[in-house]
Amino acid sequence: MERFGLVGLPNAGKSSLYNALTGGGALAAPYPFATKDPNIGVARVPDDRVERLAAMSKSKSIIHAQVEVVDIGGLVEGASKGEGLGNKFLANIREVDAIVFVLRAFEDDDVTGPSDPIEHLRVVEIELALADLETVEKRLNQATRQAKLDKGAAAELGALQAAYDALSEGKPLYRAGLSNDFKAVLRPYFLLTNRSVLAVVNVGESDLARVDELEQRVRDEFTSAGDNVEVIGMCVQLEAEAATITDPVERAEMLQGFGLGEGALFRMVRSSYHLLGLRTFLTTGEKETRAWTFYAGSSAPECAGRIHTDFQRGFIKAEVIHWDDLLDIGSWNKAKDVGKLRIEGKDYHPIDGDVMEFRFNV
Repeated sequence: MERFGLVGLPNAGKSSLYNALTGGGALAAPYPFATKDPNIGVARVPDDRVERLAAMSKSKSIIHAQVEVVDIGGLVEGASKGEGLGNKFLANIREVDAIVFVLRAFEDDDVTGPSDPIEHLRVVEIELALADLETVEKRLNQATRQAKLDKGAAAELGALQAAYDALSEGKPLYRAGLSNDFKAVLRPYFLLTNRSVLAVVNVGESDLARVDELEQRVRDEFTSAGDNVEVIGMCVQLEAEAATITDPVERAEMLQGFGLGEGALFRMVRSSYHLLGLRTFLTTGEKETRAWTFYAGSSAPECAGRIHTDFQRGFIKAEVIHWDDLLDIGSWNKAKDVGKLRIEGKDYHPIDGDVMEFRFNV
């Protein structure tokens, strides 16, 4: 399961966001380092296609795709040198697939530190870049010596030098315009800034009317990051309160009452999901309708392997139809009877929203 780490300065709203996403009970307190050890939970990826297919198939069980959420203790200026939770904090970030920056944009007399999200972003980025610089500098020295004896080390040396140049200026690697080849070479080092980032701008309830403005202000700061970063504005406190309402109608009414539509949490999870290049295929039947996660560009056998390794090993074919076409027809058996199910082989690359049934033999 892919992991998303919530990162930010103390009391920026990380634990409240974690609770809203996972239904967890992380302590959200107005003092630094209330979270010393990471909280880990699971968030459901909202997808109404699953519900609609389940209704069509009269499924007994409905299973949505999920992502793992890690609430990491607050970062402070000097973390790369051991301040605050220091190395423990940085080690926890290295274990996630994507980072969610939680940037405070609300006033609170009980909370120390700046309420400017750009200042929060500056501290977070500099600390992560400095930690990466230390890692890259050590490896660059080793690679320079190796390159004199092994010409095959030139590609690694080039990637490390490009990373060193950017990080020396305090620039995170997701802003550095590195080629995909360089990013791939650097991946084994688990650098903190060589990954995708979602920035959550956490506004106060009194500033809901300014969400778009504050969101755009932070987005403008990420202009050089291209597709590596997405920005979403929300009032984490309101979203967390809405998440505690179990009745979906009451929850929707609360969100609508504050003009929040479906809620930013749904938007955030979907954005995080797609930021990593994740897509969804579906299976449906009377027993179960389920969403399965796969990486964009995966082959049909690789998608089959997400269900069970035997499916991939003994893959023969896949019967495929897009979810909306299946709903229009009304059932899997009707789609088969009218010849709307496509037979796809090992070279097929599924797209988001494919409904599939696999044939295999082991």
